[in-house]
Amino acid sequence: MPLLDPQNWQPRTLSGPRYTVTEPATGDSLGTVVLASGADVGPAAEAAHAARSAWARLPHFVRAGVLRRAGDLFAAHTGELRDWIVRESGSIPGKAEFELHVAAQECYEAAALASRPAGQVLPSEAPRLSYTRRVPVGVVGVISPFNAPLILSIRSVAPALALGNGVVLKPDPRTAVCGGLALAAVFAEAGLPDGLLHVLPGGAETGAALVADPRVPVISFTGSTAAGRTVGEAAGRHLKRAHLELGGNSALIVLEDADLDAVISTAAWGSFFHQGQICMTTGRHLVHASLYEEYVERLAAKADALAVGDPHRAQVHLGPLIDDGQLAKVHALVEASTGGGAKLAAGGTHDSLFYRPTVLAGVDDDTPAYAEEVFGPVAPVRPFTTADEAAALAARSSYGLSLGIVTRDAARGLDLAERIPTGIVHINDQTVNDEAVAPFGGVAASGTGARFGGEANLEAFTDVRWTTVRGDVAPYPF
Repeated sequence: MPLLDPQNWQPRTLSGPRYTVTEPATGDSLGTVVLASGADVGPAAEAAHAARSAWARLPHFVRAGVLRRAGDLFAAHTGELRDWIVRESGSIPGKAEFELHVAAQECYEAAALASRPAGQVLPSEAPRLSYTRRVPVGVVGVISPFNAPLILSIRSVAPALALGNGVVLKPDPRTAVCGGLALAAVFAEAGLPDGLLHVLPGGAETGAALVADPRVPVISFTGSTAAGRTVGEAAGRHLKRAHLELGGNSALIVLEDADLDAVISTAAWGSFFHQGQICMTTGRHLVHASLYEEYVERLAAKADALAVGDPHRAQVHLGPLIDDGQLAKVHALVEASTGGGAKLAAGGTHDSLFYRPTVLAGVDDDTPAYAEEVFGPVAPVRPFTTADEAAALAARSSYGLSLGIVTRDAARGLDLAERIPTGIVHINDQTVNDEAVAPFGGVAASGTGARFGGEANLEAFTDVRWTTVRGDVAPYPF
């Protein structure tokens, strides 16, 4: 029996307009959802706030059981949910299956959080028991984007629920199903009590209302740096925590001892996976001058050999960009770059939303597709001559999300990484990696540091409470 029924996939009535769920590859309608307006946030936050107290008081193993069942359901419904991710977000099947694998692992890891040691006993000057313990924040607001919709929702939703909170989730309307309604269906089937998880697909107005609502003390936002600045500023005005995972323009450094036979596949994956619509996509290829010409030639050949098309109906390497707005942004950056002197080594063309994987050579600091986050399948390549120059080039960015370094000398790679501000480093790998057990986050314009995975989830979705206990009432001088 299908988990998602388009006739009954929104259990509560929302007040926004009806929205057609569209398949980017074909333009076909996949169904209709009702969007949330700002007015819908208050009732959802109030319901989550009312429901979370009883949920938080349940034995930890009860909450853990719901999370484990949710993980099992993501695995059990892989076929159905994979098709939704493929068709709604334009993912190839392998990427959709990876999202489902990570979603299940996020639930299993979150289940383990429910029984983690939650505090410590403190020494005290007075004759009393003094200790700290972590308590749920109450209601967590989650705002997630379109590009990896399931992962980027579940990695906040699952730990927040496991730790005893209610959640209001606002997915991007373009992926309202696989980034929102699918989670609601899974958790309902897993036995999550009513009222704890509310899915409000909507736009900026809905997000602003969520950030402003006084019953939502913590916001977990994943999206562009521009939108993240707005969220962070609003959260600051309302004196609430905002965990921001933002954009990137991550560098892959290829040192002179790298094996080009091995690195080209890695480099292509870093830039072209999911059409480059990943925050940690390899946006800058920094290649030693002795390898540069051959690297550009071989990466361009790899790009030309990749198949682009409808991932639901054909076996392809790249699917469509999410919509016309994204297509226009990507193509404008490529044209501005070639107009400014960059050499188009591969790609630079599109058929509808299907953009060819693109390689640009001869780029510099002023090349738009090198200097900015493209969020498309574009690989700018730039040479360097010394490790010092490579470090300086990699660090010369407002972003600091992920970094890849390719070398036969891993110790040298680690030493080089120490000189480059970044939240994530991969030696002998490209920049796109994710695991449920690992902390994830960037620095500078890429966000407010690691806020997902393991201990980071405890810090993100709980508050520390100090408690003391005396046997008798404390005496005072007056």
